Amino acid sequence: MDWSEAAEEIEGDLDGRLVFTCEHASNALPDPWMWPEADRWLVDTHWASDIGAGAFTRRVARLMNAPAVLSRFSRLLIDPNRSLNSDTLFRQNADGHQVQLNQSLLEAERQQRIERFYQPYHAAVSAMVARSRGDTVFSIHSFTDNYEGDARVLELGVLFDDDEEAAYWLIRHLERAGFHVLANEPWSGKGGLAYSPVRHAKEFGWCALEIEARQDLIVQEPFAARLAEALADFFT
Repeated sequence: MDWSEAAEEIEGDLDGRLVFTCEHASNALPDPWMWPEADRWLVDTHWASDIGAGAFTRRVARLMNAPAVLSRFSRLLIDPNRSLNSDTLFRQNADGHQVQLNQSLLEAERQQRIERFYQPYHAAVSAMVARSRGDTVFSIHSFTDNYEGDARVLELGVLFDDDEEAAYWLIRHLERAGFHVLANEPWSGKGGLAYSPVRHAKEFGWCALEIEARQDLIVQEPFAARLAEALADFFT
């Protein structure tokens, strides 16, 4: 399977502990899809991609010489961090407005997006994890500081499903590094919202962790540098 259209791959040390993933790295709509005029306001918002997450993933992967897989398509086209039966696989609404890109989708259109983007992205992650001799799939995401009118002061969240012990070791480490961090916030990894890392970790018997960084912070150089160093210190 050729997954180059769906996934950006960063090569790294396959003897290290981690494979990084970033499911919401891009706001791109590959041809022949185009943003409907009514959806253009979404393009540079957190609805279309996780702002800052892709750049941070590349940064920390370089710092740690770790392999990584990043999406090359908008989460609004199809969300690779959701299961195929999720009601937000093709998001219908954002900030109280309909997402026109996803209204009245025919089954043929759904299957085309699944086969062209969703399946190749996950094939790329599986292949990278299979090649690695690590122990943790680590997914990087970001969250808006204001979600539908709800202001957030949290700096970082560590999401997990079954890997609670590893998550709390990481949380304590990040707290000692001076970050305001909580478990399974602003979303819970136990609710299927850490689908991709959990899927691929379970496939190979690894640990699955997902970090959520506040978007207005992760795009700032001092914060990003400090977080990358803290993660590198924890995993090396």
